Amino acid sequence: MAAGEETSHILSGLTAQLPDRDPEETAEWIESLDALIAEQGTERAQYIMRSLLQRAGARSVGVPMVTTTDYVNTIPVDQEAAFPGNEEFERRYRAYMRWNAAVMVHRAQRSDIGVGGHISTYAGAATLYEVGFNHFFRGKDHPSGGDQVFFQGHASPGMYARAFMEGRLTEEDLDGFRQEKSKAGHALSSYPHPRLMPDFWEFPTVSMGIGPMNAIYQAQSNRYLQNRGIKDTSDQQVWAFLGDGEMDEPESRGLLQLAANENLDNLNFVINCNLQRLDGPVRGNGKIMQELEAFFRGAGWNVIKVVWGREWDSLLEADKDGALVKIMNETPDGDYQTYKAESGGFVREHFFGKSPQTKDMVADLDDEQIWGLKRGGHDYRKVYAAYKAATEFKGKPTVILAKTVKGYGLGPHFEGRNATHQMKKLTMDDLKAFRDHLRIPISDDQLDADLYRPPYYHPGMDAPEIKYLMERRAELGGFVPERRRTHTPVTLPDAKSYEVAKRGSGKQQAATTMAFVRLLKDLMRDKNFGARFVPVVPDESRTFGMDAFFPTAKIYNPKGQNYLSVDRDLVLAYKESPAGQLIHPGINEAGAVAAFTAAGTAYATHGEPLVPIYVFYSMFGFQRTGDSFWAAADQMTRGFIIGATAGRTTLTGEGLQHADGHSPILASTNPAVKTYDPAYGYEIGHIIRHGLEEMYGENSIDQNVMYYLTVYNEPITQPAEPENLDINGLLKGIYRLAPAPQSDGTTGNRPTANILASGVSVPWALEAQRILAEDWNVAADIYSVTSWNELRRDGLAAEEHAFLNPGQPARTPFITEQLAGTTGPVIAVSDYMKAVPDQIRQFIPNDFASLGADGFGFSDTRQAARRYFKNDTHSIVAKTL
Repeated sequence: MAAGEETSHILSGLTAQLPDRDPEETAEWIESLDALIAEQGTERAQYIMRSLLQRAGARSVGVPMVTTTDYVNTIPVDQEAAFPGNEEFERRYRAYMRWNAAVMVHRAQRSDIGVGGHISTYAGAATLYEVGFNHFFRGKDHPSGGDQVFFQGHASPGMYARAFMEGRLTEEDLDGFRQEKSKAGHALSSYPHPRLMPDFWEFPTVSMGIGPMNAIYQAQSNRYLQNRGIKDTSDQQVWAFLGDGEMDEPESRGLLQLAANENLDNLNFVINCNLQRLDGPVRGNGKIMQELEAFFRGAGWNVIKVVWGREWDSLLEADKDGALVKIMNETPDGDYQTYKAESGGFVREHFFGKSPQTKDMVADLDDEQIWGLKRGGHDYRKVYAAYKAATEFKGKPTVILAKTVKGYGLGPHFEGRNATHQMKKLTMDDLKAFRDHLRIPISDDQLDADLYRPPYYHPGMDAPEIKYLMERRAELGGFVPERRRTHTPVTLPDAKSYEVAKRGSGKQQAATTMAFVRLLKDLMRDKNFGARFVPVVPDESRTFGMDAFFPTAKIYNPKGQNYLSVDRDLVLAYKESPAGQLIHPGINEAGAVAAFTAAGTAYATHGEPLVPIYVFYSMFGFQRTGDSFWAAADQMTRGFIIGATAGRTTLTGEGLQHADGHSPILASTNPAVKTYDPAYGYEIGHIIRHGLEEMYGENSIDQNVMYYLTVYNEPITQPAEPENLDINGLLKGIYRLAPAPQSDGTTGNRPTANILASGVSVPWALEAQRILAEDWNVAADIYSVTSWNELRRDGLAAEEHAFLNPGQPARTPFITEQLAGTTGPVIAVSDYMKAVPDQIRQFIPNDFASLGADGFGFSDTRQAARRYFKNDTHSIVAKTL
């Protein structure tokens, strides 16, 4: 193993692989640097070192990039900003909150409830949050417009405990933790769930990895609003609180480059490095803080480590030969976790006892003093200095790596234990020790009265520390978290914008993807509303015909276009601009959904409605990023999701991983998504118009919806909108498109059938209708099914109404109504698996058969694929017969 390689994850190893040919001269250089630091401070020394590194690079001296630094605080003591708050007041109510958070979860574990919860995460992270609440997190009434804070999901009890201190929640509310139906009106959701608490939480974060992605794109969205002149967001900060274990999720790290590339210095990650994930250490044999430091710095972020509390300052100052720092560097995380589960004497022996120098350092400290050497994430002075440095740093996003102890202060059964994440209950001894540690004025008698009902504590709104707390929040612009639903009033596009969809394509052929794009282009031209559309396309614009937007709407890039475009002379030249309307995240579906979510919730986050139009390729939406769409639903995102190049047989040569036959089924699992499979441009026009009315119309019952439309790349003649179109049926999911052709009167009574088709299969059904009439004397009515999913939801709602109201006449499902009086079999066909049309089977009294495309896709011609799956025209004829 090469020299230094075994510790490469700990230190950069700048000198480990090079010989020192003149140790005496080296010592002089080091002595000179020490003198500079002593006389002029670390800030001046930092500038000199940077200048030397820059000069070394210019002279081709091979100096490697410093990706990791020693395992000490990034901000030197002499550069720490002074803490401006009242330390005593803040310490007091921080203790109250930690007590109330733990008691809330503990009380929910009574034998008749037992709903779970997490105690240890907030106990360890309280200081990280409270420094933010008291000095940094700005509410919506702040002149800046307020900050966006993504809270770590498992720490939610702490946010409820603070809201209780602020008078926003009552004891009855706290007792409703995780009992959202049985304690309706006084219920608290388990985690940050805006849909469940729409006036409290803003961002859902407990699905690990989605919070980091969404925070990055929230910061981008803030700049997008600014650069497009919609809202001044220049003084707003985005904060994301994350766990070090959470950073193992690919999504947590996968989009860091966007934040660096766009210089999102309005973004701050705070990673709670308690060294533990849910079952054990994050890196027992390694050092997760060092790993993350290297990763973020390599990704172009500003990195601030908060490793040690102020009690270590004098020890580090006395560490002249670096013995203490050497031990800090070489001690793996598994040992650090163990130290905090043991005692001061154990730390003396196993940590400081590793060298004579460090053992002597603590000879005058007793075991209790050694135990009191805090980690940096529990020291509000160190955390304040880090937050202040982060918010003042320009040009890069910042990550703060704060070292804490999971379960801090909860007692020896909780602190640093592997099982602490799953522990919900405190023993009586734990309760009393925790009370004593926090100095909560609750007596033994009060605790002994009922193990599962220890009292909450609030000193009263007139207590000086609570007055201070409320003054801090007032100065910072109001409570956090808080979600507001009011927004700038908007005027929706008028009827003219939809004319292009009604006209059809005339003699030309056009796929429904192109019909949609033409409609969107006209909608974006609307003077009142057009600027509020936000097309989001992950690197397939030309596939969808959306390159027409490049020279007009332009691609959003905060830095503009500082290069000579290779296609600059073309009509559809690639054009980037700070005021660009099109979000282009690259080959990045996860980022696209994050951008979609940020734009689709701007009506609440910023009070400025935006309508994102996320256009994705085939199955790379709901299959690839379904969890993100679920979080978008939780956040009450509004917008349109366009599954372009849809269907299992339309992509001909693309093959298995591109042939989408199941996305409508996946979408059906998301209650906020309304799925449509339109056949024609005029259907798309009505669906889009209705969707906008639902999202932002005055008479909408549920505005918090996302519309998913599947559109195809198969050119057909787009018909003009027929007269007397059943618009209500179209929007609800089915209308009769083409009655059976009239008989010539020579064939007598004809057998009848009903063919229900959606999307690209409608033309096959129309051709089947002709063949059935001409060759087989069968009269088949053709219905366009615009939404199998919505028909099923309506049918299930009718069944539930009947179940709950047995004495009332049963409501007829819409699909049953539309087919009332029909005779003959119903044949349902789509370019999706049979499970899609089978959703309505139970609501149809006729004989029912479905045709679809079950199984994996493959590469071949469209005709061959449809014959293989047996959902083509002749298969429809055969199945009908």
